[in-house]
Amino acid sequence: MIQTTSRPSDTKLSQFRVKGEIPVPMLIGRLTLAAVPILLLFAWRSLDRGLPGSATILIVFAMLLSVNGIVYLISHNSTLQRRGFITMITVLFTYLAINAVEDGSAIIWLFAYPPIIFYISEAKVGVIACAGGLAAVAVLFSPLGDMAFDSPYSTSFRLTMLAVLGFEMSTCYVLDQSRRRSKLGLLKLAAEFEYAAKHDALTGLANRREAHEQLEAEYQRYMRNSRVFSVLLMDIDLFKSVNDSYGHQVGDETIVMVARTLQEQSRKVDTLSRWGGEEYLVLLPETDTPEAVQTANRIRQTIASTPIKAQGRSINATISVGVATIHGAESVDRLLQRADEALYRAKTMGRNKVCDFEGNFS
Repeated sequence: MIQTTSRPSDTKLSQFRVKGEIPVPMLIGRLTLAAVPILLLFAWRSLDRGLPGSATILIVFAMLLSVNGIVYLISHNSTLQRRGFITMITVLFTYLAINAVEDGSAIIWLFAYPPIIFYISEAKVGVIACAGGLAAVAVLFSPLGDMAFDSPYSTSFRLTMLAVLGFEMSTCYVLDQSRRRSKLGLLKLAAEFEYAAKHDALTGLANRREAHEQLEAEYQRYMRNSRVFSVLLMDIDLFKSVNDSYGHQVGDETIVMVARTLQEQSRKVDTLSRWGGEEYLVLLPETDTPEAVQTANRIRQTIASTPIKAQGRSINATISVGVATIHGAESVDRLLQRADEALYRAKTMGRNKVCDFEGNFS
């Protein structure tokens, strides 16, 4: 793959977890384990009070939550688990409020809703759910609610409940946003460290360490399916004289120009790396020697025809390229040694050349 300067987007990063963060499926599972016995307890209390209808409904909710957990254990579908849990607790809390379970005191379970909904869902879903819940409670406590449900709540309780519930929802939103921003910041920092560990700062290409990892991965793939791959080891000709004559800034511009040309002339499946100093390594998966030589010549010719402006003059740089294709059971180190020998031969033949290990050059 072509190594560029792109970083993961915020949307992609937000899908990852940081160390210590409880996974949503695990949290839902724990909440389910806690909720089922509580529901069964209050179902038993309802039966004891002669309220079989309320007891039946609470038992049904306990069963539905259990089924939702079992389905997740079988399917491992976290999206289905989350949506099912949100739907069930929303309906459950609505029932507890409307039917004034436990002499109306069960409505205080609504305070558990905002932190749960914000944690297990997206912020937008949490805002919509909490806003809808607060509006529903306001309707329940209104004269219209009294006419429809005959609510037993006192005026002072209703005002306090609405004020405190609204305050909690707002606080949960603020804290959730803070948590999400902190998490994204940590993930961005981790991504930047990972990127820096694998890429060259000047060119944005993969560094030598990352190139070795990609080479090893491609070698293992070759050992499994015998699909050959090639490497191009290239070096900027007379680079020291460029630095001595025009300065290190022009030298850096030359290095960047070569890197940019590599990106423009290579495939997405190729790995491009700054091997060191003015050297570059290109890994070409599923590419034999003739194809590799053709690619190397295309790159060489493009670089030779791309001038660099410096001190009012146009400077043309050239590269020499050594080509080697994996064969037999040779090691990666041997492959790189052959590419290095081919590069040396290209240099001795006059530079601005492409040479393969067999001695052919162009």
